[in-house]
Amino acid sequence: MQRVSATLLVTALSVMCGPAPAQGVDKRKPHATTASPSSAAPSRAAVRPAVKDGEAEARLIEIYKLAGQARGREALVKAERLVDDHPNFQLAQLVYGDLLAARSRPLRAPGDVSDGTAKAGASTLAELRQESLMRLKALRERPAPGTIPSQFLALSPRNKHAIAVDASRARLYLFENTATGLKLVSDYYISVGKSGIEKSVEGDSRTPLGIYFVTSNLDPKSLKDFYGSGALPINYPNALDLKRGKTGSGIWLHGTPPAQFSRAPQASDGCVVLANPDLERIIRTVEVRTTPVVIAQSLQWVAPHSIKADSKSFEEALNSWHQAKSVGDLATLTSLYSSDFSSYGKTRDDWAAQLRTETNKRRGRTVQLKDVSYLRWTDSTDTMVVTFGEVLSGSRTGPVRRQYWMRQGKQWKIFFEGVVG
Repeated sequence: MQRVSATLLVTALSVMCGPAPAQGVDKRKPHATTASPSSAAPSRAAVRPAVKDGEAEARLIEIYKLAGQARGREALVKAERLVDDHPNFQLAQLVYGDLLAARSRPLRAPGDVSDGTAKAGASTLAELRQESLMRLKALRERPAPGTIPSQFLALSPRNKHAIAVDASRARLYLFENTATGLKLVSDYYISVGKSGIEKSVEGDSRTPLGIYFVTSNLDPKSLKDFYGSGALPINYPNALDLKRGKTGSGIWLHGTPPAQFSRAPQASDGCVVLANPDLERIIRTVEVRTTPVVIAQSLQWVAPHSIKADSKSFEEALNSWHQAKSVGDLATLTSLYSSDFSSYGKTRDDWAAQLRTETNKRRGRTVQLKDVSYLRWTDSTDTMVVTFGEVLSGSRTGPVRRQYWMRQGKQWKIFFEGVVG
């Protein structure tokens, strides 16, 4: 993806809204100068090639860049091709109309349609202008090379990919977990809830914040056209959400209906929505149950080595839990569970009894932890989401467990534990 500077954003908009350049151009699609923001260009009769993820946005940004360099003729030609290839890309239609109009008059603002059209489509026009600004903001404020979101403390080889969503930039980042660490491979414009973020109750039209996992991959044939190319549900509400009394369900990563290439930055009922080509790349890439999805108001990007110190105290607590369980030290083990521990209706006392039963059944066999991953979520509290395989000595396989730890003063305590695979 191309890097766009702050100066470019101002320049691109000022050039498009300033005096018209001298050179002329063939106005082969005059409808675009007066069309409403939701209009669509005629479709091609020929079969279009397959669309790659991120391709349409890259072309749009190139058009902005050309406009910012006062290369209006080239920008217009590329804009015409873009709307021809993607007649449902409303923002591209808006930019194309502006470029056409700029040949004959100065523009007052991006999306400079007639007063009557602007009044009739005020809401759509405002949404398209906001989408444009959000796309440029995210591309202007790129993460430093080699940095990762601070939530990703440790991922195991089972976590082949990871996703992070930055609501403040309307952006989703896709990572590959390589032998040398997380590598950012792609990022995409997204929409979140029409009422914003921080979901708390059913029907509030907000997107949740937290650490989640992809739970399934829904067959597009089973979905309405509204969801586009498919859907990837995530495990909202997670254990921390339930502890906080949050309600609701059905939070998905999904696509857009055929008539829309993309949606406004805040347009869903709480889901994370991508353009269909971008979602298709995500669907082809991620793995059900093992791909973490971090959704944050604003991602903090850090150097991987800098988070090692942050995780030291937690690693000590996790090692204490492992050692106590392995040798059957029930007193130490139980002390690491919080007084308000809950697991599918079981209290801390219930869990202590279960641990005692498990210890007796093991008959001295030690416990090994395999493929350990942990992610950190920090808001009003400090939480760790830990996933690992628990394998007894002499066995090859065992249950996959997930624990939620919370920092209480200087100590880490488990408030949820369950089997997830």
